[in-house]
Amino acid sequence: MVGLKDSGHGRLHLQSSLSIVDVFSQQIVVGLTLSAEIELHSIISAAQNFEDQSWPLTVQGRSSAPNPGLSVVALLAVYVSQHIYRWRNPKCSGALPPGSMGLPMIGESLQYGPIFKTNVAGRPVIITADPEFNHFLLRQDGKLVDTWSMDTFAEVFDQASQSSKKYTRHLTLNHFGVESLKEKLLPQMEDMVCETLRKWSSEESIEVKGAAVTVSIELNHLPCMTNTWLHVQELHFDIFLPWQMTINFAAKQIFSGGLENAPLNISEMFKDLVEGLMSFPINIPGTAHHKCLQIHKKVRKMMKDVVQKRLAAPERTQGDLLDHIIQDMDTETYIKEDFVVQLMFGLLFVTSDSISTTLALAFKLLAEHPAVLEELTVINEVLRLGNIAPGFFRRALKDIPVNGYTIPEGWVIMIATAALHLNSNQFEDPLAFNPWRWKNIQPSVVSKCFMPFGSGMKQCAGAEYSRVLLATFLHVLVTKYRWAMVKGGKIVRAPIIRFPDGFHFKISEKSN
Repeated sequence: MVGLKDSGHGRLHLQSSLSIVDVFSQQIVVGLTLSAEIELHSIISAAQNFEDQSWPLTVQGRSSAPNPGLSVVALLAVYVSQHIYRWRNPKCSGALPPGSMGLPMIGESLQYGPIFKTNVAGRPVIITADPEFNHFLLRQDGKLVDTWSMDTFAEVFDQASQSSKKYTRHLTLNHFGVESLKEKLLPQMEDMVCETLRKWSSEESIEVKGAAVTVSIELNHLPCMTNTWLHVQELHFDIFLPWQMTINFAAKQIFSGGLENAPLNISEMFKDLVEGLMSFPINIPGTAHHKCLQIHKKVRKMMKDVVQKRLAAPERTQGDLLDHIIQDMDTETYIKEDFVVQLMFGLLFVTSDSISTTLALAFKLLAEHPAVLEELTVINEVLRLGNIAPGFFRRALKDIPVNGYTIPEGWVIMIATAALHLNSNQFEDPLAFNPWRWKNIQPSVVSKCFMPFGSGMKQCAGAEYSRVLLATFLHVLVTKYRWAMVKGGKIVRAPIIRFPDGFHFKISEKSN
């Protein structure tokens, strides 16, 4: 059995500070607070002693008047030090889980165990990789916890009301759920995949510029398994061609729009959008977050133009998701033009982002392990190793007891799915690509330690859509094409999957 031999295989060591840093910093904070208070007391006492004397007094030619700047500095020092002390010692009705609120350091998960407190971008967060607690927590949505988003996500994806959230979920299931897949989407998916792979194997050159991550498929005189030679032309494409394929397909379902001739390169822009979502939220020109917000504005403007044209000609119906939303505008008061635009943007993003990365990862893993092509469980194994979402966030609606500790109301909880998927206690040799493992895995392990699309009431509404699209793509690829990896393929997580050294394949259509 061959494991993934690269430094970015996804072993999760969640970051926080070491305990020695906390002890040392806490001593500094306490000392700073005490010294600042003593200094401030001295200044006030001196002012009271001299309040009846004429000013300025001089001692050896120097003014003895109090320095107001020193008072300001002392007050500021007291305020800052007390704020730091409160931050490092948050109030809690019980005992907080172990951990540190200091600067992030590597090794907290090893030092404190599967549940610990830490500091993420200045916010107190509980990290949990405990299967039992995660399983319990994801079934408490609306009771003990509610969904929560990082600041970067909240700024791009507007936080909707509960009514609009329910509407969005119902709409997604209606157009991308199991029934829709059976009735119309599956044949369309197969046609789309066949056409895409045919183009990849026939066009002389395909190249997408500006990609930090490159996947190249090189077609040349490729020997077939029949010992004959199949002449094909050279083809270059990068990892974002799966983005183009999935985005174009989703766009046709959402607003009957083909994006091949769109004024914006949506696939390239969504790649930059993902980078910005994972960055520190500093909105300054030149930062990834600033670029992310600019992309959001541009794509929304394009979506707004689509919506306005459809509203201006209501008689020209397409039978797509946008028509469905426009019809509901008469009955649902919260459905305004901005809501429709944001909903279309969000659906287009979520129905293309994770799928494209999973397809690229499947290319790599199947090329390295051709013996698994007949295994139906290969999709589960790709999703387990993929860990497309590093985790799910929840916010505590009330104090939550766990293992003798208390998670305070209002604190954020991160359910670290990557730590579950790569847990050696549940998956033997977890970094190895081994689809056969699923034949012997207990159902309880699957339900509590395998959640590529979440779990519980708020599991991803597009989970089945993603699975079927992935299965369809792999089916056509395996039955009609041959391919082999030439070079590259190193995987890193920062925190999502990337291929920094490129990804080169040889691929050809099978001879009849």
